[in-house]
Amino acid sequence: MAAGVSLLQVAGVTRRFLPARGQLPVEALKPIDLAVGRNDFLAILGPSGCGKSTLLRIIAGLDRPTTGSVTLKERLVTGPGSDRGMVFQSYTLFPWLTVAENIGFGLREKGIAEARRRDIVAGWLDRVGLSGFAGHFPRQLSGGMQQRTAIARALANDPELLLLDEPFGALDNQTRGLMQELLLGIWERDRTTVLFVTHDIEEAVFLASRVLVMSARPGRIKAEVIVDLPHPRHYTIKTSSEFSAFKARLTEEVRAEAVLAATDH
Repeated sequence: MAAGVSLLQVAGVTRRFLPARGQLPVEALKPIDLAVGRNDFLAILGPSGCGKSTLLRIIAGLDRPTTGSVTLKERLVTGPGSDRGMVFQSYTLFPWLTVAENIGFGLREKGIAEARRRDIVAGWLDRVGLSGFAGHFPRQLSGGMQQRTAIARALANDPELLLLDEPFGALDNQTRGLMQELLLGIWERDRTTVLFVTHDIEEAVFLASRVLVMSARPGRIKAEVIVDLPHPRHYTIKTSSEFSAFKARLTEEVRAEAVLAATDH
């Protein structure tokens, strides 16, 4: 865990989904205990269906655990809040609002004065390279530009915790690589605490300071790998022997669980 006081505590969290009549309950998560320090960048890997997104949704307050608890800054999480920003794989911008209006939406809901709101939005437009698109609507943007807007919208509220659920999964490889560099650059400057769910092992190694591997369903934390590659990280680090060693180790961890998941179904 990153140095410093623990920001997030997940204690004994399980999730069981009740099925349709005549079917057995689905156990999505075994008891999970997790501590996340301030300024940590934590990536969560695992095979499809292992409960990665379920865990993230519980932390976001979009779902409730069957047992256990989540606390953020020692406050119990019982629902969504402005202390957590969430970015999904699907593009979740408001189609009737412009890029600038989307980024400023949460600020307006919090009652931030218009002049201050404009300044914050302008700053984030610049940081994500969209200053020339402030007046555009989501339908006029590429997928990468929409996700840049979504990340800016989440971070404009200055959340304690940024949650990302495979945010680059629908993008082409080139755009995905550029988005990884954008997000990592923001983290290296601001050190907002990040939880990042991904299927992409290379992406996890490049971005994270710590990687968790979840087991096949029911999901539990199987392994933790500290990624002590130096910062700032340039994309060329992906060709280094150190990077390859992390990638190989995590590939074996994830592959073993993927094989179990495949044979279980």
